[in-house]
Amino acid sequence: MKYAIVVESALGNYSAYVPDLPGCVATGKTVEDVEQQIREAIEFHLEGMREDGDPIPPPSSHVEYVDVA
Repeated sequence: MKYAIVVESALGNYSAYVPDLPGCVATGKTVEDVEQQIREAIEFHLEGMREDGDPIPPPSSHVEYVDVA
């Protein structure tokens, strides 16, 4: 499965979250670091959902960039 992530710049680091998995977040010092951290967070999040018997939501978010003047 491929989940969309959102990476944001913060003061001195980066944060990421997964729109399709509320509560699944991560931080890191670099973009590469936060991408690795969010991969691990997604795996951990899904593992916890499986253990709790919760349904795994299918990826449904769509990401696009829009040019503006």
